[in-house]
Amino acid sequence: MPKCPGRDQRFWKPDDIFEVSCPECGGQVEFWKDEPRIKCPKCKNHVANPKLDMGCAEWCQYAKECLGITGKDSKILCNSLIEEMRKVFADDQKRISHALNVLKYSSMIQLVEGGDPLVVKAAAILHDIGIHEAEKKHGSAAGNFQEIEGPPIAEAILRKHGVDADIIEHICKIIANHHSARDIDSLEFRIIWDADRLVNIPDEFADADKEKMDRIIERTFKTTKGRQLAIELFTQTDR
Repeated sequence: MPKCPGRDQRFWKPDDIFEVSCPECGGQVEFWKDEPRIKCPKCKNHVANPKLDMGCAEWCQYAKECLGITGKDSKILCNSLIEEMRKVFADDQKRISHALNVLKYSSMIQLVEGGDPLVVKAAAILHDIGIHEAEKKHGSAAGNFQEIEGPPIAEAILRKHGVDADIIEHICKIIANHHSARDIDSLEFRIIWDADRLVNIPDEFADADKEKMDRIIERTFKTTKGRQLAIELFTQTDR
């Protein structure tokens, strides 16, 4: 495969190498434009590249070989899954908003922590997809059964859109564990776990003081970035 011009330093400009301040300690982190994240040399926190642009993936003929899936394909699939999720939830705007917020936070965490972005995005969009079916069958106990009802619905949606079988299996296993964490501990699962908690904590612990919230964050979050976001959202601002 020819060398990507966007990664060939012969085509780079002076501002393609730059410094940003670490959000954790304020130290300077040097980025090359194609580096998605760098460990801060001072505090070892992973810092995301604020100027990273993978827009080439939408048109480059070698994007699939370079990235595994083209940016255009990924964006189309993500939008299709959102539409499928909206159809299942119909006029339940609360569930739709929750899924989109989990998608937002999981994407932020994945950018820093790594993992398969397709698995993370799809699992975020579909993680609660079985809640309505669980409500129909189990009423007030629905929350205990959505991990059972969700995977078959998600699998049908993912197969409809041509997702590979092994990826479907991983996504469905995340959905089957996103409240209980019984038998999975993949990086993608931990990202979804943390993103879901970032959305739920304000309602579940609305009256928690800073000391209690610190304890909740420490025992709840499974990724460094998820914990960092929780601290920023729930302990460093007026709640």
